[in-house]
Amino acid sequence: MITSAQNPLLKEIRRLQRKREGGRFVAEGEDLVAAADAAGWPSLHRLEAGINVESPLLDGVSALGSGTRMLAVYEQRWGAVPVGPLTLYLHGVGDPGNVGTILRSALAFGAGCVVLGPGCADPYGPRAVRASMGALFAVPVVRAALADCPTPRVALVARRGAALRGSDVRAGTLVIGAERDGLPEELIAACDLTAHIPIAGESLNAAMAATVALYEWTNRLEPDGLT
Repeated sequence: MITSAQNPLLKEIRRLQRKREGGRFVAEGEDLVAAADAAGWPSLHRLEAGINVESPLLDGVSALGSGTRMLAVYEQRWGAVPVGPLTLYLHGVGDPGNVGTILRSALAFGAGCVVLGPGCADPYGPRAVRASMGALFAVPVVRAALADCPTPRVALVARRGAALRGSDVRAGTLVIGAERDGLPEELIAACDLTAHIPIAGESLNAAMAATVALYEWTNRLEPDGLT
C-alpha cells in the first residue's frame, strides 16, 4: 500500500500528467482501464484506491477535478502504416478533445485507423484519452503522410465539392481539417475528391464533422427500405 506522496511511482504519474515521457501515458477511471484490458493492452503500473494506494494520494495525482478510483500507466502504441479499408486523416486538429472524440467515432463506424498529420494534438494526452472513451485502445493511431493513405482520398471542405452521401464504396480516406482553418489548398489538391456536409449553419467542429462524414460514408439507405 502506497502511503506517502513522495512515492516514486506517484511522482512519475504527476510528471506524465503534465508531459508524456518515454512513450508512456496515463489512463484514469475504471472504464478506461477496462477498455485497455479488453483490447489486450498490458499496464505498466496500476493503482486502485484503497487496494494499493491511499485514496487521498490517488486523488492527488489525478487530472480529474473529482479525483479517481483507478488509474494505470501504459506504453504508447503507434501504427507503422495506415490501415484500411477506411481511414481517417487529420490535419491541424489541435484540440485534444476533438482528437479523442474522433477516435471514438472511428471505432463506432469501423475505421481501420486514424492518421495524424501536422498540427494535431497528442492522442495520448489526458484530455484526448478521456474523450476517446477507450477507443484509443482499439483504433490504431498512425503518423504518416496523406500520400500513404488508401484511395480515394476525399477532402471534407465546407461548401465545396459535392454533398457527401453514402455510397457503395467502403474503402478510402476521409481528410479532416481544423474547424477554423480547414484544410490547406495543397492538401485539397492532393485529394481525389472534395465533398461537403450540407448544413444550415456556418460550420461544424472537427469531431462533429468527422462523425457525420463517417456515418454518411458507411451507411446507405436502399430505396426499398424507405417508408
